[in-house]
Amino acid sequence: MSISELLALADEQLAKAVERLNSELAGLQIGRASASLVENLQVEIYGAPQPIRNIANISVPDPKTIFIEPWDKSNLAALEKGIRDSSLGLNPNNDGARIILNIPPLTEERRKELTKLVGEFAENAKISVRRVREDLRKKAKSAKAAEEIGEDEEKLFDKKLQEKVDASNDQVETAAEKKEGEMMKV
Repeated sequence: MSISELLALADEQLAKAVERLNSELAGLQIGRASASLVENLQVEIYGAPQPIRNIANISVPDPKTIFIEPWDKSNLAALEKGIRDSSLGLNPNNDGARIILNIPPLTEERRKELTKLVGEFAENAKISVRRVREDLRKKAKSAKAAEEIGEDEEKLFDKKLQEKVDASNDQVETAAEKKEGEMMKV
């Protein structure tokens, strides 16, 4: 495996770690309705967990309400249970045809809880970035051992990989700080 292939793999895997963080942050409630708040929420349907976006239509008629209309009405109870059991802290209302979620304004206590959660998500993203770095360094060492690359190329790879890791960690920090700022606004 050449350096360019390893660096391309690094770009791909680091981008996935940052993308996963951004999708987790998008799912946090910040006091206004958004489809991203519930679209990735896993609900037990037909014996397997499914994200809500795969089993229902999600609409946001106003800034404080989310409607979730399942394509199969027999899934209403499972949707309601999945939302109630989630960490969102929302109480679903079932009107027989759809689930209605009213988004309450955030309390100071809930804002602090969510800020801690943002920190946890950011730390998990940084752990993923470190794992990517370690996996790719192992691949570079094995490529050097197999004499596919030289010692100078390995050192150059380590330097370029560290630059990419630092850039990814900066993106993680920026995303977390932005989300914390949004949450603390009243």
